[in-house]
Amino acid sequence: MSYQTLVEDADKLIQTNEMWTGITPEAVARMRLQNRFRTGLDIARDTSAIMRRDMAAYDQDPSKYTQSLGCWHGFVGQQKVISLKKHFGSTERRYLYLSGWMIAALRSDFGPLPDQSMHEKTSVPALIEELYTFLRQADARELGMLFRDIDRARETGDSVRHRQLQQAVDNYQTHVIPIIADIDAGFGNAEATYLLAKKMIEAGACALQIENQVSDEKQCGHQDGKVTVPHEDFVAKIRACRYAFLELGIDDGIIVARTDSLGAGLTKQIAFSAREGDIGDQYNSFLDCEEIADSQHQNGEVLITRGSKVLRPKRLRSNLYQFREGTGSDRCVLDCITALQNGADLLWIETEKPHIEQIAGMVDRVRQVIPNAKLVYNNSPSFNWTLNFRQQVFDAWKHDGKDVSGYDRSKLMSEEYDGTRLAIEADENIRTFQRDASLRAGIFHHLITLPTYHTAALSTDNLAKDYFGDQGMLGYVANVQRKEIRQGIACVRHQNMAGSDIGDDHKEYFSGEAALKAGGKHNTMNQFAA
Repeated sequence: MSYQTLVEDADKLIQTNEMWTGITPEAVARMRLQNRFRTGLDIARDTSAIMRRDMAAYDQDPSKYTQSLGCWHGFVGQQKVISLKKHFGSTERRYLYLSGWMIAALRSDFGPLPDQSMHEKTSVPALIEELYTFLRQADARELGMLFRDIDRARETGDSVRHRQLQQAVDNYQTHVIPIIADIDAGFGNAEATYLLAKKMIEAGACALQIENQVSDEKQCGHQDGKVTVPHEDFVAKIRACRYAFLELGIDDGIIVARTDSLGAGLTKQIAFSAREGDIGDQYNSFLDCEEIADSQHQNGEVLITRGSKVLRPKRLRSNLYQFREGTGSDRCVLDCITALQNGADLLWIETEKPHIEQIAGMVDRVRQVIPNAKLVYNNSPSFNWTLNFRQQVFDAWKHDGKDVSGYDRSKLMSEEYDGTRLAIEADENIRTFQRDASLRAGIFHHLITLPTYHTAALSTDNLAKDYFGDQGMLGYVANVQRKEIRQGIACVRHQNMAGSDIGDDHKEYFSGEAALKAGGKHNTMNQFAA
């Protein structure tokens, strides 16, 4: 609906209520445009449609992959999307990622926690709501500036500019983009997963990422000691998420099924198997077992059969069972196929390094069964990207017979190699990793889980070193404020970013000429007007 049509509709409504004195149609239209999304379900419905369109586009052209960065605060997410619009003029194929790791480390009332689902699960939907509150405020702020420009064009009689600005409003692209939200292992059984999924969807999440670890033994994907669950248990949680979407009317919500099997050598349960070859039997086939005679078992032991053999799965002191070494890839492939056949939309294979052929090898096998299988991939800061890619180039050169005598493979992280041909080739491979992996390995979405955790630490370290050192105030001015001004960072006018001008507009709507506004000539933010 166009700007002018909204004004006309508001005018008709106001005219039917003669007691609504002082209410102006244009102010009503503007406030409605500044609050396009009334509820989190409106957001989830709109953004799930965006993701579905992007998934279809990727199926047609795998160069059209999508990306996101992890967020731990609404302001962080808001600034990312403002930057997207500023630098690229569009948010197309760009999302936000909500990381359970970052919530645990930065948002828990217990203080910093490891990524083991010990934080309050209510903090997950709370952060989704917070992110969308900040993104909606970014809409209100930017539209408010357009409305002010419309008023100025009208006052100066510039009809061409006035028409251009109205078209800009009519074609406005919102800051509200999809969020892929981490529900960990569901924080409990399938019912607990369903209840939390509902809260997350009601807050605006269109995509839920759930992993196949045991809830009460959950570990970060890049730590040791991971314990997986049988497929039927995981499928029940996938269904719980789907029921939550359907109950709330989000018919095309997205479920990302993550497998941690590549690095998980343990299971808490022996899967139920009704017949040889079923999914439970396949899960159990990877267990590390020893063959025994009927007379060798003791009371209370768990035994399984493979054909005519009676086997005793090896049970650890922790009461967990271990898988055979070297079965991780096979288990990942089975996990992926089973998840997609039972309602998941996207896959996530957690790996120990960013290696395209390793990922592609598993995806190729999945695609033999499900041709359009697509991945979400964690471009994790837990990887040493520099060392990994330099070693990959070293190994490739050695395989091809190139001279690598000038390099020590174990010390390739050293700064002394930074300008070498090997380092330059490795950096180029890092630069093109997302594109190359999307074309070769079926990766639809690339994300970095913890980018702002690291950027906040790095920038704070640099500021503290300069400000508390010899640079004093220049440490802030030269390295922060001056760069903000020259790079056009919106929050250099932090009063405007916090909503001061929106509040002034509202004061004028509510009080007319009696409004006491903050944005007058004595506001020091005017120093940044240029």
